[in-house]
Amino acid sequence: MTKLLGNEVYGLVLGGNTFGWTSDENQSQQVLNKYVEAGGNVIDTADVYSAWAPGHSGGESEIVLGRWLATSGKRDQVMIATKVSQHPQYSGLSAGNVASAADESLLRLGIDTIDLYYAHFDDTQTPLEETATAFDALVKEGKIRAIGLSNYSPERIRQWFNIARENNLTLPIALEPQYNLVYRKDYEDGLMQVAQEENLMVFPYFSLAAGFLTGKYRTQDDLKGKQREGMVQDFFTPAGLDVVSVAEQIAQDHHVAIATVALAWLKSRPQVSAPIASARIPDQLPALLDAAQLDLNAEELKALNDISDKIIS
Repeated sequence: MTKLLGNEVYGLVLGGNTFGWTSDENQSQQVLNKYVEAGGNVIDTADVYSAWAPGHSGGESEIVLGRWLATSGKRDQVMIATKVSQHPQYSGLSAGNVASAADESLLRLGIDTIDLYYAHFDDTQTPLEETATAFDALVKEGKIRAIGLSNYSPERIRQWFNIARENNLTLPIALEPQYNLVYRKDYEDGLMQVAQEENLMVFPYFSLAAGFLTGKYRTQDDLKGKQREGMVQDFFTPAGLDVVSVAEQIAQDHHVAIATVALAWLKSRPQVSAPIASARIPDQLPALLDAAQLDLNAEELKALNDISDKIIS
């Protein structure tokens, strides 16, 4: 296990993108309770969740999570990660925007300090020194405990670290990249190296490739008309389906779900602390939680690596 802010990280980070969107408040609270009861202790959300949904303006996930924190009494059992740069009212990473967005997230979450605050997407229109300084100010003010980076290139991550060291600013401790069995290129072609160089904790998102790695999409008919059709389509290839088939065989050997194997594979990857995955309803949670307990053997890992290598080669 790796440690975040002095606490051992459970083998699965619970994604909060469904809260207040595809999960109503009751479902969200049930999922949160079951996750914590199993030992889970890191919840990942963002201020933009779920601005894309009709009638939503962003912040819905944080509001639902905040109400759960207030009513459950479990704030001291979990670490909260959220993000800035994509909310419609707080787009980008200027100093003023970062400060205002953090205050709004704190209000919605109903907490005094955000445990891990991510720069969600790189903002090339704002000087990196301005952004790094703004995040450092939040740490010094006690509004956030640690800094994370998401959707940054290796070069820009190195620039952030150089600026931070030159100006005695707080260094980032975490990286959140897109990474899974059918999308390996970005992480393995540069991000992994910089994560190792700077000893960044890595929390991959899209760990199940928008649901493709659950095995529920085997034909185009399975996909047609589904809410995530557009996101899954990129992974829906013969090579992708071959990956699912190999994962399915390993899953059968362990008497677990395909998703469990896909997440367990991520746990084995260099520098990865824990994958992020979401459950829309409580019934989807066991397959995710099982991954925290499953360690694949060398032969199983090689089979998964070999079949998924065909996608990136």
